[in-house]
Order: sequence, then C-alpha cells, then structure tokens
Amino acid sequence: MEYFKKAPPQPAAVNQEIQDTVSRIISDVEKEGVDAVRRYSEKFDGFAPAELRLSEADIQAQLSGLDERVTSAIDFSIAQVKHFAELQRRTLTDFEEETLPGVTIGQKQIPVNAVGSYIPGGRYPILASAVMTIGVPKVAGVKRIVACAPIQRGTGKVNALQLYGMVRSGADEIYAIGGAQAMAAMAFGLDGAPPLEAVDMIVGAGNAYVAEAKRQLFGVVGIDLLAGPTEICILADETADPEKVAADLLAQAEHGTNSQSVLITSSRAVAEEVSKQIERQLAILPTADAAGASWRDYGEIMLVADDEEMVKVSDQVASEHLEVMTRDPDWYLQRLTNYGSLFLGQNATVAYGDKGIGTNHVLPTSRAARYTGGLWVGKFIKTVTWQRVSDAANATVAPPFIRMADTEGMIGHADSMRLRIR
Repeated sequence: MEYFKKAPPQPAAVNQEIQDTVSRIISDVEKEGVDAVRRYSEKFDGFAPAELRLSEADIQAQLSGLDERVTSAIDFSIAQVKHFAELQRRTLTDFEEETLPGVTIGQKQIPVNAVGSYIPGGRYPILASAVMTIGVPKVAGVKRIVACAPIQRGTGKVNALQLYGMVRSGADEIYAIGGAQAMAAMAFGLDGAPPLEAVDMIVGAGNAYVAEAKRQLFGVVGIDLLAGPTEICILADETADPEKVAADLLAQAEHGTNSQSVLITSSRAVAEEVSKQIERQLAILPTADAAGASWRDYGEIMLVADDEEMVKVSDQVASEHLEVMTRDPDWYLQRLTNYGSLFLGQNATVAYGDKGIGTNHVLPTSRAARYTGGLWVGKFIKTVTWQRVSDAANATVAPPFIRMADTEGMIGHADSMRLRIR
C-alpha cells in the first residue's frame, strides 16, 4: 500500500481542557440540578428558557406552519428507520430449552425502561437524528423516552423541524437543554415542576463535549457508543465513477472541518481523477469552507495492489461508513469485517443512510468498528437469562458442582448445593 494523499498528523480529539470542563459540568449538575443547567445554558447557548421542559402548547405553537414538503420527507425517513428496526426486533427472541432432564434454561428480551436521547444542534440541524435515537427505542418497547435539544442562538427555541421529528418519532418528554449539561441532567434527573426523572441510558451524537460527557457518565447510565467526528471510506477499483466517489467523500467532509474521508483504490487512474474531481466540486460547493478544510487536513487516498489488499487495508481503517464501488460488491460483503455500516454499489451513498433509508446513522468511529456495530434496536433491549431446576435434577447437577466448589475452597457455595440433595 502507498499513499497517493496522506493527512498530516492531528492533535488528540479530546484534550485535557475538554475533559476538565465536562467533569466540572457533570459535577455541578449532579450537585446543583436546575441552577447549574441554567447557568451553563446561558454560558454556552446564550439563553436559558423560563421552563426547560417544552409544554404541549409550546410544541404545537412551534409546529404550526412548517413546510409540508419537509415534514413529509421527515415522515418518510421515520417510516423507513422504524420499519428496519422492526425487522431487527424480530431477530431477538425469547426461548427456553430443557438442557438436562428437569433443568430448563431460557432467555428473555426486556426493553430498557427509560432512555434519554440527545438531538444535536451544531453546524447543521440534522433532521434524521430524532428517529435514530427516539423512534428506534420506541420500536424496542422502551416505556419512556426523554429528548434534549439545545436552544438555537438568537431564537430562544429549539429547531422547529427537529422538534417535529422528536414528536413524530415518539418522544414522551422534550427539554430545551444542550451540551454536556443535557447529558448530566438526563443521567441524574432534575428537580422541578414537573421533575425530570433520571433515565437508564443516554444516546445520541454531539460535539466533543457531548461525547466526553457520555464517556464520563458511562456506569451511572448506559450509553450507545462513543461517536466522534464522522468518517467515510470508499473502496474503488477501475470501474468506479470518480465523480460519484468525489461527491461522496465531500458529502461527509462537509459535516465539519475534522471529518475523515478516505479513498482506497487499486487504480492509480481513479486516484488521479478523484483528486481532480474534488478540486472541481469544491470550487462550486456551498459548504466548501468545511469540506475543503476537512479534505485538506483529514482526507487520504491509498493505492493498493488488488482486491485482497483492499479488504486488508479497509479492515485496518475500520471506518464508520464504508462504500464499495467495485465490479463485484458482494465479494467484499462476504470478506469485510470492520465497518459501522456498509454501502454496496454505485447507487448506495452514505447520504441515504444519514437521512434515513432504514439503517441507523449512529455508528462507531475512531476504529471502534473493530469491536462493535452501530446503534440498533437491540441496544435498547437487555437479553437476560433464567433457569428452573426440578427436585430430581438436583441429583444430576449438584454433585459435580459441589466437587468444584470444595476444590476452590468456596464452602458456602458447596453447602448451598448440598442442601438441595439431602
């Protein structure tokens, strides 16, 4: 493998300042509750509403007069993502099996009781965020879903179209709280009228402060995963369309100036033409300020010898989003192992996944795809186990386990089993 374009070295994504700031916010919210949330909302968002929880009247007032062409598109996204989550839910089943005469063992699927969903603000108001982190747990059977979203600077309100997505996806409570303070508020709860009761799990994307808050709160609550800046990797042979390759790389690069875009190709001609296409497209792309900086600082093009090396290098990169633009994408489907979500063929763009074709867009970054997949309906469900043992079965299972416990010196364990066979 050789680099046709290599990104310069970058500083660590999370520095000590971010860790310390988030730690202070979390501690203050835990101790002071609403007062700390208001203080940090004023500091970071420029405004703290009189009531943090949006009332039904507030919600309806904001939803009136929205562009129906956009709301219908959001509805389409919600329908696709929920349908895919329903298909996933069917794969999670309860069962029981008699493994020995009189010994029955089983598993049961139990949804998490309460989930907190963070809907990010930032450079763009991502309209599909709500269904990914509210609609999917609804399909899982979560009883209570709290949504938090930051106030838009200068408006005193959350984004109305994002709010529409929260309502349509099934949020039970919606709060105008952003940043690390929102994550802490959902994790610890807030006194108020009505109070925000603590949730069991927090999910959703956000900036470095939100991601760091999730990391520090893990254990107090469950989390989905630690997602950093977005990533795309495209695998391309000589059959790939350089214009589409360049467009898809830049589509992810426009997320922010620290987004990673990688092309792995077995064709030097494709590498050269994609580089030219990127320059052409950046010259006319309205979001070129972010996309151009991202491509300059984080974009890479790698040249490999053949399909086998393409798979090997791709698995080392372990990208969040992985597109395959080759003559036989299914060959790669059978061999690739490390990716957050896979997009096969010239027509399957990451942009479809971002907006809601069905698969979830909350995915592992920073090579975490080596050991985890992305957010899915199963993240909101606990697979628990149970057992039942008959009187007669004690004679089968107790003696070998008593010998094990005696050998270990765990006499209490041994005695508890001896009671079963007296």
